[in-house]
Amino acid sequence: MTKSEKENYTPVHLGRRSVDAVDVVDLIPWRGGDITVSLGCNEFTSLCPVTGQPDFGELKIIYMPKKSLVETKSLKLYLLKFRDKGVFSEVLVDQIANELWSQIHPKWLVVKGEFNSRGGIGIEVKAERGDSGI
Repeated sequence: MTKSEKENYTPVHLGRRSVDAVDVVDLIPWRGGDITVSLGCNEFTSLCPVTGQPDFGELKIIYMPKKSLVETKSLKLYLLKFRDKGVFSEVLVDQIANELWSQIHPKWLVVKGEFNSRGGIGIEVKAERGDSGI
């Protein structure tokens, strides 16, 4: 990060006490070449929209940055907003992919969700934006 980029980067959550869920992730300027970033959350929770009981799963967010990286503390707070939300797993993964795609503006993005069994059936969902080749 150049001196100018450091001066223009003002993280909202990094280095600050933040515990509330957020709708927008913080971004870090990226000027490097093509890299693949893989972020995993193995303690993801949301609620079953029918029973209101907690659903547990693992999320993986994989993307190729264009101009920005996701700041991970803000991503944790972003994912926290789903903790008390009743939503089907398929809808959830699609929503996260759409929201992150519009916030990060990466070259491509993949969001994968692997959810624990509900009624004896596990659910795996994958949403892609852009052409990842994955």
